[in-house]
Amino acid sequence: MPENTRLSGCLDEIELGFVEREATPRLLMKLGIHLHLAGLSLSNTVSILEIFGVNRARSTVHNWVHKADLQPESDQNPNHVAVDETVIRLNNEQYWLYAAVDPTTNEVLQTALEPTTNSVLAQAFFAELRKKHNVEDAVFLIDGSHSLKDACRRHGLDFRYEKHGNRNSVERVFREIKRRTTSFSNCFSNAEADTADDWLRSFAFAWNQLI
Repeated sequence: MPENTRLSGCLDEIELGFVEREATPRLLMKLGIHLHLAGLSLSNTVSILEIFGVNRARSTVHNWVHKADLQPESDQNPNHVAVDETVIRLNNEQYWLYAAVDPTTNEVLQTALEPTTNSVLAQAFFAELRKKHNVEDAVFLIDGSHSLKDACRRHGLDFRYEKHGNRNSVERVFREIKRRTTSFSNCFSNAEADTADDWLRSFAFAWNQLI
């Protein structure tokens, strides 16, 4: 029962305001979105929907995820925030993924996908993070990145260098994102960076629902 309750809660959190004309029952649309974000490939998600008599293309499920515009809940009040940046590949091009995670709950607070990394982009990431969450009194856990250190200083945020420990939370998130984008590359095949950015926010939403 607890697992069924949690699944029901996850589905309730998915809004389908974008739907105008869609033959698929809304509950099955929500299930398809949830299953894909939880770890199933588009092909396997489509196969599950077929069990319920719903035949949809992989691109249709991908569009559901994109149009649902899911993202992590705002107005969080963490005591610590682990921030990091890592490289992922999109259409054989290199992009930088920024992520902020609450190490106490392992919830993703924010993600951003950028074509490069520099102090200006890092500062913009922190500015958006401050806008969405109550992090003024939080301690930021960062590695040796000069751009992240500079962004913390410019925003007047308390930070400390931590290579392991509580930073393991953000590393776990990065490992899962890399696993997903490598294993299920059809998510990103011929996708624009903005579409991938939307998918990553949707992934963060699903991650927070499941942890």
